[in-house]
Amino acid sequence: MDVSNISQGTAPTGQTATKKTGSGFASSVNADAFLTLLLTQLKNQDPTKPMDSTDYMGELATFSEVEQSTKTNQKLDAILSSNYLSQADTAIGRTVTSSDGTISGTVASVKITTDGPLARLTDGREVLLGNGVVIA
Repeated sequence: MDVSNISQGTAPTGQTATKKTGSGFASSVNADAFLTLLLTQLKNQDPTKPMDSTDYMGELATFSEVEQSTKTNQKLDAILSSNYLSQADTAIGRTVTSSDGTISGTVASVKITTDGPLARLTDGREVLLGNGVVIA
């Protein structure tokens, strides 16, 4: 059953429906939205013409890929957070110099942000601990 022409339905709470084509659609759908779409498709199929088993297996494989991608992203986020915490632990009490050399000082504390560890110096200035920052 082709689902590319479905024009109405409800997206799960907090999500908006977006018309996409090809593999872009599969990569933008989370596991809950995909499962909702699959169940809606199964409920509305013509009983005299059930879904082709190869199409059904293809959709289940796509669901599995979405689920594995979600798990992989969660694990990568955990590794990144661990790396940020390690950088923060290394920097506290040491002298850092920004990549352009304009800011230098002793690190009083470190806050983990989405951009990476943000070091607050004893004088109140902040330096993002990223590429080119020297920790001495």
